[in-house]
Amino acid sequence: MTNEETAPGMGLEIVHVSNIIKRPLVDEAGERLGRVQDIVARMRDAPHPPVVGLVVKVEGRDLFVRISKIGSFDPGHIHFDGKRVDLRRFERRPGELLLGQDLLARHLINFVGGRLVRANEIELAKVDGTWEVIGVDPSSRPVLRRLMPHRLRWRTDIGSIVDWASVEPFVAHVPTARLHIPYRKFKKLHPAQIADLVEAASHEEGEEIIEAVGEDRELEADVFEELDVEHQLEFIRTRSDTEAARLLTSMAPDDAADLITAVDQERRLPILNALPDPQQRKVRSLLNYHPETAGGLMTTDFVGLPRETRIADALDAVRNSTAPPEALHVVFANDGGGHMVGWVSLIALLRADPTAQLESVISGDPPHVHPDWDLGATVRQMSDFNLTVAPVVDAEHDKILGVVTVDDVLELLLPSGWRRDFGTASPEE
Repeated sequence: MTNEETAPGMGLEIVHVSNIIKRPLVDEAGERLGRVQDIVARMRDAPHPPVVGLVVKVEGRDLFVRISKIGSFDPGHIHFDGKRVDLRRFERRPGELLLGQDLLARHLINFVGGRLVRANEIELAKVDGTWEVIGVDPSSRPVLRRLMPHRLRWRTDIGSIVDWASVEPFVAHVPTARLHIPYRKFKKLHPAQIADLVEAASHEEGEEIIEAVGEDRELEADVFEELDVEHQLEFIRTRSDTEAARLLTSMAPDDAADLITAVDQERRLPILNALPDPQQRKVRSLLNYHPETAGGLMTTDFVGLPRETRIADALDAVRNSTAPPEALHVVFANDGGGHMVGWVSLIALLRADPTAQLESVISGDPPHVHPDWDLGATVRQMSDFNLTVAPVVDAEHDKILGVVTVDDVLELLLPSGWRRDFGTASPEE
């Protein structure tokens, strides 16, 4: 019978980190040498970080004991397999983490599903003679196990282990770690999933996530747009006006306008003036409307073309447009004076003869809204005509000022905090 637990179906000897910390370190004669304070693992580009040693308090000094000097982890004590203990004080090296102090009971990101888990237990396994961090247990079982008598904690069955290869720790609180959450892992998640992580995390953890996705300015802006206003303002407050303007420059004009109206009044104009001229003009035009009117909801980015445009050229215009994808479901046609004369869905364009002109496939007199319509009137119009994109038309000149997309309407209609209330977080957490 082994002293370490064997994970069901894994065929590995496993020991809980909580069963090592605070246990006495004894020599081969059973004489106590000190007490284990923590476990040192080296983070690196490997699925399972190796354990390099233990921090042991001996006569008031924290010393480092190499893992190669540990004979076994037994119930109630740890065996030292060496002739003498190195008396040099423990100093953490770059890239090293203390599993107890830095990770135990803290949040980690589980990139399978994009959610936070709490490391209620950290599991070690001996693989080919090397102790490695193989996973974390986010269930409530480790918490209950620590309430049991010492003799029962060791043998309790292991709960649901999350493979370490799928998680990433927050390490900004460890000055010497020199580790960063890899941006490449976030690329696999949708911006809304990343925003959910930020909202579920502490401010410091959220800053780590924002910093990681900041390597891709477009992704950073997409994530920022998905955050609720409370979290947007939280991160804006920690940034200079120039940094805030850089972030708003990559956002959709309507989202940027909404955020500017929410920041402290004394910062609104400096941030607005720091925007590049094209974005600044769009945002200023949107600030003229109440946020809960069609004018306040609309984005000024859409595809509008002369009705004589060849369909092949119209498709190229869609491909090259910087408008939000949800605004590109429809292409609008106008006359020589810029007045809207019709629209056509992107699907209809794809099915049409690429050499034909836009006017041959457009539907005339499309349903629309006006910029001063309130939310209720806008929703009724979009619902009555099954619109995912509604043109906002100047009542006097019959020109398109922008478009309202169904996702912006839904965001206002759904209750505040709906994502947290109706999320899919695991009950283990």
